Amino acid sequence: MYGQHSKMHFVRRASWKTCHRYYNSTMTTIEGTSPHKFIDIGSNLGDPIFRGEYHGKQAHPDDFEEILARAKRAGVVKQILTGDCLKGSKEVRELALQNEGLYSTVGCHPCRANEFESNAPTTDPIDVERSAQEYLEGLDQLIAEDQASGKRRVVVAVGECGLDYDRLSHASKETQLRHFHLNIELHTLGFFFDGGRTSEAHQDFIRIIKTHQSKHEITRSFTDKKERSVLELMDGRPPPFHKENINISLKTEENLEVVKAVPLDRIMLETDCPWCEIRPSHASHRYLKDIPTKEMFIPSTIKKERHQASDGKMVKGRNEPCTIGQVAWVVSQLKGISFDELINHAWKNSIDMFGLE
Repeated sequence: MYGQHSKMHFVRRASWKTCHRYYNSTMTTIEGTSPHKFIDIGSNLGDPIFRGEYHGKQAHPDDFEEILARAKRAGVVKQILTGDCLKGSKEVRELALQNEGLYSTVGCHPCRANEFESNAPTTDPIDVERSAQEYLEGLDQLIAEDQASGKRRVVVAVGECGLDYDRLSHASKETQLRHFHLNIELHTLGFFFDGGRTSEAHQDFIRIIKTHQSKHEITRSFTDKKERSVLELMDGRPPPFHKENINISLKTEENLEVVKAVPLDRIMLETDCPWCEIRPSHASHRYLKDIPTKEMFIPSTIKKERHQASDGKMVKGRNEPCTIGQVAWVVSQLKGISFDELINHAWKNSIDMFGLE
């Protein structure tokens, strides 16, 4: 799983308008569709920015369907939308149900760990534990409902959960540690883990997950240390940890060296949109000058204040799923293989990992 260094924003999600068009059919009449097929395993389409809402204010018309259309045109036929809390997990599941080709995760991001305790009337440990269990039951119920609904199964993983000591203003270290294991206990689905952005968080993370078993896992380890990211998390680990896949930033030269070391059977792709675009200041940007079908993967942009849903342009600074070809191209160049070969590996790995239809 590859993407740029995450810069999460925790904002109120917009209310979703019912979308009756299926994602799988929005592009059937559009010419110039990419011959390639991508799965974006880390898309944040649940963020209100994709409805034109920035920091609680409407900056431009809702262009959600146009975003889906651009993604389809670029060959993005499946996306996994990340749930960051109970409310957010419900919303992205509903969004996935409304649009063929979209899937979702259920979980609580470490920066939202305070929500486990939000219903506790006091700070008494008994009240805190009761609140945490109620929150956990809400997450578990959402997974169970999806599996028993008789509709298309869209919840394919638990996450994103883990530890994040880089942003303790959102949730203290103690709170994160207190509730991390609850996410892991959720279900037998695979996991999206945040492996920690600091050495201390990473060590705590490894210690905790070694005591639990999961079907599959993806560890998003935001570190420049090749030895820690690849060797410690991938080599010499007994089952059930044989299917780890590691998210690596494409920002620095050190990051690119880690990419070169990751086996092809571990590679999956993500954009982490609306954040994490490949910028001119990033080490990976130099590879984009030779990217094929540039108009699909690097669309023209416009400032949000001037954007209209019908102008066919991306909003400047708002990453979209259609840019996943940039990530794939950079990785193919780093691995020294063809674009098609890299894409095929990523597709197979993602299908196998999540059991996507």
